[in-house]
Amino acid sequence: MAKLSEKYEVLYIIDPAQGEEEIQALMEKVKGVVEAHGTLTSEEAWGNRKLAYPINDLTEGYYVYLTCDVQPDFPAEMDRIFKITEGILRSLITAVEA
Repeated sequence: MAKLSEKYEVLYIIDPAQGEEEIQALMEKVKGVVEAHGTLTSEEAWGNRKLAYPINDLTEGYYVYLTCDVQPDFPAEMDRIFKITEGILRSLITAVEA
């Protein structure tokens, strides 16, 4: 029988130059997309942190970590959304073993 949902961890980095309101708007957008396709288990804003290496000449980023239960085919769509969203520097989506 096919799995109906799986657990995932998502970490994404927002450009801190966006400003506090834009950062909150991006977080709400991501939260809305996840909730439309599954269940958001937790969301943690880790805040500004130093990047391991410069991305687009930036040395800091605003980190957001969340866990969710979504359809197994949704991470590919979420990755596509991260890539086309202005202000998202990087993202990582990882399946969690049950």
